Amino acid sequence: MSKLEIHQIPVLHDNYLYLIKDPDSNNVAIVDPAVSEPVLEKLDELGWKLTHILNTHHHMDHTGANLELKEKTGCTIVGADCDAERIPGIDIRLKDGDNFEFGSQSADIFEVPGHTTGHIAYWFKDSDALFCGDTLFALGCGRLFEGTPAQMWDSLGKFIALPDTTGVYCAHEYTEANAHFAMTIEPQNPELRKRFDEIQDLRANGKPTVPSTIGLEKATNPFLRPDSADIRETLHMNDADTVAVFAEIRARKDSF
Repeated sequence: MSKLEIHQIPVLHDNYLYLIKDPDSNNVAIVDPAVSEPVLEKLDELGWKLTHILNTHHHMDHTGANLELKEKTGCTIVGADCDAERIPGIDIRLKDGDNFEFGSQSADIFEVPGHTTGHIAYWFKDSDALFCGDTLFALGCGRLFEGTPAQMWDSLGKFIALPDTTGVYCAHEYTEANAHFAMTIEPQNPELRKRFDEIQDLRANGKPTVPSTIGLEKATNPFLRPDSADIRETLHMNDADTVAVFAEIRARKDSF
């Protein structure tokens, strides 16, 4: 089986869209289309025909082009069953534990509430690709606009369980700011210090820091590391509950 062909499309100020193709079936999807024009231009450049939209959640910078792209291409819109009323034009409704068949590819569906109550993620196991929207970022996680710290920690736990080689195709270029915050939470971490320098170099040269990998996030992302002894020492929460430590990290990032 061929792996997904993935093209990253930067739009707006810091959004990433992902145009993906299954070479075996020629199915083509855009993940979280904020705007239509860059998508249509990329499709034209590649000679691809859009067959699907994959939405992770309802925010307009992820669904804003749904209806226009559907009108222009006849594509099928896929999203969360539990949030269907907020996904414009939804055709296929997915739940936690579902498998979404995309040509020869199959995506495991995770419900990952926290950023919103109806957020989902798509894990294409055979292509080592996780499209996680605004739940997990490179060195960060989404703000808790609708969910609780306990919900978000549970959601992130689903990603922690994935293979370290899994690519993290998150929806925003927030990594440089996240890196500065992470250094205040776990400055003792040598892997984080190394990554910090690499991120500075990438951004200084106008290069993306995304995708990341699950392995790299587990080693350096403070939101996946509330059980770290160094983080707990920094926060003076050595004996605290894991969710409480996670909540404190999130609260500090909110005011950073």
